[in-house]
Amino acid sequence: MHFTYCPHCGTKLIDKEIGDEGMIPYCDNCSIPLWDMFTTSIIAAVVNEYGEVALLRQNYVSTTKHVCVAGIMKMGEAAEDTVIREVKEEIDQDVESLEFIGSYPYEKKEMLMLGYKATVRKKEFKLSGEVDSVEWVRCEDALPLLREGSIAWQLVKTVIEGEK
Repeated sequence: MHFTYCPHCGTKLIDKEIGDEGMIPYCDNCSIPLWDMFTTSIIAAVVNEYGEVALLRQNYVSTTKHVCVAGIMKMGEAAEDTVIREVKEEIDQDVESLEFIGSYPYEKKEMLMLGYKATVRKKEFKLSGEVDSVEWVRCEDALPLLREGSIAWQLVKTVIEGEK
């Protein structure tokens, strides 16, 4: 989100040089800089003990490609807790261990996605209302099912390369 007006007082912002940051929107009335903001979210490659990854179909995201578990962090929630919650909510799997893989800026949606490998012990799926279907796919067969270059594709590719 890029600010034009101060969210505190409504004053139109000016550009002001702030240290090494350069020109930043600034409220002269409140004497505060207002940096661009983004939503922080998680994305998880959920893998099981058999070398399979859970790939979801969410038609509101794509009708042709699969995706990984993803979700928005709630205020006061740690990223790791968000992964555990989202994996449980979306596909009813219990995370046994987590490994941070990397961060992925998603400018189109003004998001920063924190990518994790979430290891679970395979059990039957129970889907949330936002998931149309899910399947376990051997890791080596997963990449063609994801949109090439997407954040999910990058994450799963990194996880696969780490398994070798």
